[in-house]
Amino acid sequence: MHFIIVNTDIEDGVELRAKTRDVHLEYLRNHGKNAKLVQAGPTPSEDGSRMTGSLLVVEADSIDDARALAADDPYTKAGLFSNTDVRPWNWTVGNPDGEH
Repeated sequence: MHFIIVNTDIEDGVELRAKTRDVHLEYLRNHGKNAKLVQAGPTPSEDGSRMTGSLLVVEADSIDDARALAADDPYTKAGLFSNTDVRPWNWTVGNPDGEH
């Protein structure tokens, strides 16, 4: 099953994001836990001047596994996010394993 993880940065998180970026990316590349990362990337402000959060698509057996991936993220542990939302997601259009 697929899940989306939508993170919203704290208001003054620009420096914290930059400081923890390398360890965050390493974690996403090599987390080796019960959730497989499908896609991920930051969400920029409307004017593109800064990052405001991130969106991840993961494949996992349960929402608890997706939540564990989000909770162990170095960005989360550093306090970068004011909010994290984990939701089930049905990948319909563009799914390489689907017929749509």
